[in-house]
Amino acid sequence: MATQALALDAHTDSAFFGHPRGLGYLAFAEAWERFSYYGMQALLVLYMGQQLFLPGHVEHVAGFAAFRAGIERAYGHLSPAALASVIFGLYAGGVYLTPLAGGFIADRILGRTATVTLGAILMALGHFLMAFEQSFLVALTCLLVGVGCFKGNIASQVGELYAPGDLRRADAFQIYLLGVNIAVIISPLVCGTLGQKVAWHWGFGAAGVGMLIGLAVYLSGRRWLPADALKPRRTDAPRPRLVRGEIKTILVLVALLPVMAMAALGNQEIFNAYLVWGDAHYNLVFAGQTMPVTWLISLDAFIGSSTIVATVAFWRWWATRRREPEEITKLWIGAMIAAAAPLFLGVASLQEAVTGHKVGLGWALAFHIVNDIGYSNIFPVGLALFTRAAPRAIGGLMVGVYYLHLFVANMMVGWLGGLLERMAPAAFWFLHAGLVAGGAAVMLVFALAFGRILAPTVDPEAAGQAE
Repeated sequence: MATQALALDAHTDSAFFGHPRGLGYLAFAEAWERFSYYGMQALLVLYMGQQLFLPGHVEHVAGFAAFRAGIERAYGHLSPAALASVIFGLYAGGVYLTPLAGGFIADRILGRTATVTLGAILMALGHFLMAFEQSFLVALTCLLVGVGCFKGNIASQVGELYAPGDLRRADAFQIYLLGVNIAVIISPLVCGTLGQKVAWHWGFGAAGVGMLIGLAVYLSGRRWLPADALKPRRTDAPRPRLVRGEIKTILVLVALLPVMAMAALGNQEIFNAYLVWGDAHYNLVFAGQTMPVTWLISLDAFIGSSTIVATVAFWRWWATRRREPEEITKLWIGAMIAAAAPLFLGVASLQEAVTGHKVGLGWALAFHIVNDIGYSNIFPVGLALFTRAAPRAIGGLMVGVYYLHLFVANMMVGWLGGLLERMAPAAFWFLHAGLVAGGAAVMLVFALAFGRILAPTVDPEAAGQAE
C-alpha cells in the first residue's frame, strides 16, 4: 500500500518545474555521471599516447604485456599512438554493450537502485584508479562495468515517474537531456584543464569526485524515485508475436547498422585521433593563452546542442511548406552533410603543409558546425526510425540493437586512428570524408530500395476518423 501511495504521489507531483521531484534528482545525478564520463574520456587517448604507453611508464601497468599481445594478434604490431587509438575504440565501443547486461542485472537480480549504486561506485573507483599507472586495466574494467550498470537503469526510472497517459513524459526527457548536455560542455573545461595543465591524475580525480556527487544526489532522492520491482523470470501472460512482414523490416534495420556506423565515423573520431591531431596541429592560442585541446570537446557539445534545436526548427518550418522527408531520407541527407566536415580538416592540413603555419581555430569551428548539423540528422533520426519501424513485439530489444552501430563505429575509429601517424594528415581526413560519404551513398540506396518497408504505416481506423 505504501509503495502504491508513493507511486500515486509521483504521478501527481509537480514540485520540480511542473514535474515530479524525482526528475530533479535523476537529472542532476545523470548530469554528474556524464560530467565524470566525458571528463575522463576527453583525457583518455591523450593520456595513453603522451604518457602511459611511453617507455618508462608502460612497464608499470599490471598485466599489460599479455593484454597488448592479445590486441596485436588481432591488429598486428602497434606503435604507442596506434595502440592508444585501438584501446580507446575498444573502450568507447564497449560502453554500448555493457548496458545490455546492466539492464538484465537490474531487471532480474538486484533491482535498479542497487544496480545504479553499484555502477556509480565502480565508476568512481575506476576514475580514481586511473591516477595510478599500475591499475590502468583494472580502472578501465571498472568503468566499463560501471557504465553498464548505471547508464540505462537511471534513464528508465525517468519514464516510470509518469502515468502511461501523462503528456509531461516527453518534456521530462528533454529536461533530463539538458542536464546531460550542460555536463558535456563543462566537464572537458574542468577535467581537461586539470589533466593537461596540472597533472593527469588531477583530471581523473575530478571525474571521480563528480561521480561520487552524482551517487550522493541519487541516493538522497531515493524516496522520490520509483520503487524497484524485479521482473519475474516466467510469466503466463501472452507475449506479443511478430506478424507477417515484420521479419523483413527487422532484417532491413539490422542491415542498416553498419551503414550508420560509417556515417558516424567523423563524429566518433572527435574523442580519438581528432584530439591527437588537434593537439599537434591547431594553433591553440586563445586570448593570449594556450588552451587545452580538450576544450574543443566543450565547443562541440555547445554547438551540438544548438544544431539539434536548429534542426528541429528547420524541419518544422519545412513541413509548413512542403512534405517533410521520412527518416531514411533525413539520414542520407545528414550523412552527406557530415561527410563535408572532415573535408575542412583535410583542406586545413594542406594549407598547413604549404604555409608552415599551424591550423587556425576558425577551421575547428567550421568542422564542428558542419559535423554537428549532419549528426543532428543522423543519431536522433536513426533512433526515431528504429523506435517507430521496429515491431512492437521486440521494440525494447531493437533500441538496444540500434546502439550497436556506435559499437561498430568506435571499433572502426579505433583502427582508423592508428593510421594517423602513417598517413599525411590531409589524406587521413579525406579518407574519413570518403567513408562517411560512402555511408551516405548506401543510405540513399536503402531509401530507394527499402523506403516502402521502412515507411510509416497508416492505421485505417485512424485515417477514417481524420477524414
